Amino acid sequence: MTTTSTPRPADALRDGDSAYQAPPSAAARKVGGLAGWVDDRTGAAKPVGYLMKKVFPDHWSFMLGEIAMYSMIICLITGTFLTFWYVPSAGLTVYDGSYVPLRGVEMSEAYASTLHISFDIKGGLMIRQIHHWAALMFTVAVVVHMFRVFFTGAFRKPREINWVIGSVLALLSIIEGFAGYSLPDDLLSGTGIRAMAGFVQTAPVIGSYLVYGIFGGPFPGEMIIPRLYSVHILLLPAILVGLFTVHIALVALQKHTQFPGPGRTNDNVVGYPVMPVYAAKAGGFFFIVFGVLALISALVQINPIWGYGPYDPSPVTAGSQPDWYMGFADGALRLLPGWLEFNLWGEYTLSLNIALGALVLLPLVYIVLGAYPFVERFVTKDEREHHLLDRPRNNPVRTGIGMAGITAYTVFMFAAGNDIMAIKLGLSINDITWFFRIGLFVLPPIVFWVTKRTCLALQRRDREQVLHGRESGTIIRTPDGRFFERHEAELPEDQWILVQHEAVRPFEIAATADEHGVARPAARSDRVRSAMSRFYFADAVNPVTPAELAAAHHHGHEAEAIEGPTPAGEIESSSRDDALARRLE
Repeated sequence: MTTTSTPRPADALRDGDSAYQAPPSAAARKVGGLAGWVDDRTGAAKPVGYLMKKVFPDHWSFMLGEIAMYSMIICLITGTFLTFWYVPSAGLTVYDGSYVPLRGVEMSEAYASTLHISFDIKGGLMIRQIHHWAALMFTVAVVVHMFRVFFTGAFRKPREINWVIGSVLALLSIIEGFAGYSLPDDLLSGTGIRAMAGFVQTAPVIGSYLVYGIFGGPFPGEMIIPRLYSVHILLLPAILVGLFTVHIALVALQKHTQFPGPGRTNDNVVGYPVMPVYAAKAGGFFFIVFGVLALISALVQINPIWGYGPYDPSPVTAGSQPDWYMGFADGALRLLPGWLEFNLWGEYTLSLNIALGALVLLPLVYIVLGAYPFVERFVTKDEREHHLLDRPRNNPVRTGIGMAGITAYTVFMFAAGNDIMAIKLGLSINDITWFFRIGLFVLPPIVFWVTKRTCLALQRRDREQVLHGRESGTIIRTPDGRFFERHEAELPEDQWILVQHEAVRPFEIAATADEHGVARPAARSDRVRSAMSRFYFADAVNPVTPAELAAAHHHGHEAEAIEGPTPAGEIESSSRDDALARRLE
């Protein structure tokens, strides 16, 4: 028989009684006791409670970073599964597995074990494909997430460190991807390793020594596979997980950025707390990402190593292409002219036609990315904290620079397929190469100019919308025969987004003089900053001011002299303008 204790009715008559609360269940008491035991020894209750109450804004673009994190987790899970059967050895063996066309063929143990995973382990091929697709998704998500951060200005103070961490993560993800798809030791991945050996050899003075150090002797050797394996499953994952942890910790410690809107300022965050809303949404989103990757892996084949065969240094392969994130470096190699190779003193060869694209371009791109927040801060001299994001149109030059960079990257990536284009289109490979060479210098400036002018046009449209409202299509006539189109004002909350950004102007060097009144030349840094500031802000379209709104509202009263009374909608529109003017002030 089960008994329950209930309060006596007479007890409620006593003064100061509190409402009766049922005691916690036995399971809850156990959980609470365990949590108390852990807290007594770690002090984890306070930071965990802080994180659980942390508020995060809600916007679809913020999920890009989550996709990157979830893809990395999926890579770690599937990669752990693959390590159970993969053999990181370049030692030779004769294949006798399930794939009949390769039976009796001599190959490395690494390649044989990858075939074994694909054909003899239940679910092995599926896990391999999920691992490969998740790696590609991780790199894509990191890059697109950086696009969002760049175009919205989320890298500004106090988030410069996080931007640098993101740049390093993007670079390491490329290296991790290259190490991963080189491990099967098939003909395609082996060709990539052979190309890497050639790139390293072009390093001035130390190139040959680097190759001997990496490969443990002349190419191909037997050490590169186990070394890449250690880098791929231990070194780089540890660094990536560590950087991701620091990145997320900084996001939690700092205010999360949010898009401008009514009620959102640099001093608050409008959104949902981690528990229970955000945690539930994030958990569900993880399984959505996992499910989509599993669906893609089940339906779309990737990296069919059995079709390439084991690596053999003797075949000369054509048509091999790297994964997309390495394509821009391959394209740079194809665009660099041959006259950049020099012979010094008849003894030493300096192959800049390879070294610049293979060794210099890759780190240079991410060094420039990591340095950009500090360059923009030098131009603006803005030392304030920013928690509200920019609309890309409100910073035309930054948006134009970003689009020009994407265009240059795209030219490089497509140039990596110049041989395939020449074959499929029946064109001269030299003509295609020259087209991309010219496009590399012509297309980015054109895209920059078009993007900047488009942003300025959108800003002017925003000003017109605030000052005069939306076009209604209704024509009204004044007593003196003039015609006007009635404009419908937006709600002040909608208009606020169009005027919330700050007015900017170029930095001007103040005239300085010494104690004798002689003009003193400005410092070089000030001259550089002034020139860059003019480049950024000379064509700035600033938001509507209260005075401009009041003037536009006064001019709009001419339309009220129409035949008949003023419609109620116009009275409401006038009150909205007044409300917006008060908000602007």
